[in-house]
Amino acid sequence: MNFRFDHNNINVLDLEKSLAFYEEALGLKEVRRKVAADESFILVYLGDGVSAHTLELTWLRDWKEPYNLGDNEFHLALKVDDFEAAHALHEKMGCICFENKAMGIYFINDPDEYWIEIIPTR
Repeated sequence: MNFRFDHNNINVLDLEKSLAFYEEALGLKEVRRKVAADESFILVYLGDGVSAHTLELTWLRDWKEPYNLGDNEFHLALKVDDFEAAHALHEKMGCICFENKAMGIYFINDPDEYWIEIIPTR
């Protein structure tokens, strides 16, 4: 029996805003979409164009409140080949929420306040 990663899921309040953020901030693009027959939810899968792993954004029609992320101790992590350019982009976007210069990493937050770790390719 072998397991392999397929996708991670996060729920989003404003699907279009989230799609724009993930494309601008991380270059992730929509690879597939599922709309419920009654349009009560939309699932959008984003890919990096390199790996098979995707990020599933779930939008729920009837959900109107920001999601409770608890202590927000979970996060996504992406490696980037040009750390300085990525940092400059994210600084310009105003989405850097935490930096650990000693470790050489930083975090950005998306429109729903999920944290995403940015790691230089070493």
